[in-house]
Order: sequence, then C-alpha cells, then structure tokens
Amino acid sequence: MRPRISQVGHEAHRGQSPALRQRWPLVLLGLAVSTRGLLLPTATAQSSAPDPGAPTRSSPWSPQDRFLLQAGPRGAVPRCWPGRFGPNSQPPWYIFSNGTQLTVLGQPKSAPLVTLFPPSSKELSTNKATLVCLISDFYPSGLTVAWKADGTPVTQGVETTKPWKQSNNKYAASSYLSLTADKWKSSSRYSCQVTHDGKTVEKMVNPSVCS
Repeated sequence: MRPRISQVGHEAHRGQSPALRQRWPLVLLGLAVSTRGLLLPTATAQSSAPDPGAPTRSSPWSPQDRFLLQAGPRGAVPRCWPGRFGPNSQPPWYIFSNGTQLTVLGQPKSAPLVTLFPPSSKELSTNKATLVCLISDFYPSGLTVAWKADGTPVTQGVETTKPWKQSNNKYAASSYLSLTADKWKSSSRYSCQVTHDGKTVEKMVNPSVCS
C-alpha cells in the first residue's frame, strides 16, 4: 500500500533527536535557493512544528534566535558571510516543507550547492558558536558531510539532517557544528566538506575574518 504524504513526512522525522527536530525551521534556508540566486530567508518561531502538548521553553538558544538571518544595516553581518546574504539582499522567501522520501527515476544528476555560515555575534557573546552548512539542489539524495578544523576531522558537536525533497525534485540538507566561542576562535580555519556522487565540494570560513 502506498503511504500517504502525511505518513511519509512523519517517517522523515522518526528517529531524529529532539535537538535536531528543533532545528527544522532552519532547513527552509536551503529551500530559498532558486534560479534567481540564494535569497535571504528568515526562520521564525511560527515555522517550527513542536509535538502537541510539548512545554514551551523561553530559552535564548531557540533556533530562531541562534540563526536569525536578516538583512540589516551595512556592516551588521559578519564580513565572511556569503555576499548575497548581506544588507543589500532581496526580500526573504518563506518556504516550508516537511520533505518526502520519494524518488524520481531517470532524473539527471545534479551537484549540490553548498553555503557555510559562521556563528552570529549574538551567539558568540554567550560563549556559544554554531556553524551552519546548507546543502541544496542535489540529486540523487545520497551524500556525506564532514567537518574539519585546521584540516583535522571534527566529529563532536556535529548534527546532519536527512535529505528532504525540494519542489524541483532535487534534494536539500543541512549540517551543524556546535562549539564554544573560545573553541571557535582557537582555530584559523573551519571547513564543511560535502561528498556527492564521488565528488567533493568544500566551503571554508576563517574566524579571524569574521570578527
């Protein structure tokens, strides 16, 4: 029996940790990639879908606080952010999706578009640092993500979502590296390496440039 779409979306979340489920609002960042370029999305509290009856937490570390990406005054964003996410970015897109596990046969392969974001200054002020690696527009869905600090593999503090399907039948995913602010500043280079269809795409960020 073919599962209903609602059932498929439910299966996509099964087995993930609560912390990772709380970060689902961030995945709409990856869905903002279109033929017009990577537009600036904004995660809001309304975009999350908590379990019914779950207690409301007023923590400063909610995903919308940690990864609020908005166009602001010139110089307000880190200098090392991708240029299209600066203060002159176009208005944000709001695209929500629970994703599916469907597969389209015979579709041409597509290499992933990878964007790496450094921690925000607001987060660093509380001795927290989370790097966000957004991966979009790839097909088929299989890929691996690896993080490195100064060329050394990092596995602690890493969380990667399962790929979900975009409206164009390609896939998107996101990966997170959580550190302390001191740890973030102690290395000269961090990288997110995405391997898809035997090819690797690497994006790097330099803490000294972001300060």
